[in-house]
Amino acid sequence: MAIAAVSISPIGEGVSVSPYVAEALRVVQAQNRVRWELGAMFTTLEGSPDEIFALVRRMQEAVFAAGAVRVSTVLKMDDRRDRDARIEDKVRAVEEQLLESIVK
Repeated sequence: MAIAAVSISPIGEGVSVSPYVAEALRVVQAQNRVRWELGAMFTTLEGSPDEIFALVRRMQEAVFAAGAVRVSTVLKMDDRRDRDARIEDKVRAVEEQLLESIVK
C-alpha cells in the first residue's frame, strides 16, 4: 500500500488554478479504488502504486482537457512493503509524538 501527495496545476493559465484542480478532482471522485483526501496544497492518495500512477495520469489529462496547454505535476510517494500504510496512521503517529512531548 502506498501513500502519495500529488499537486497538478496548469502553467500560464492565470492566477487562480482552482477550476483546473476541480477538474482533476472530478476524476478522483469518479473512481473508488484509490482513497483520497483533499488538502490546501496537495491531494493525498492511498492505494497500490500502479493505481496511483494511473489515476495521476488521468488527473493530468483532465487538466489538459479543461484547456491547459502546459501542466505541472508534483508527486511524492511513500511505498511501504513491510505493512499496509494508511493516511490516518501516518497522521496519528505524528500526533502521538506531539502528545508525548507535552506529557514529558
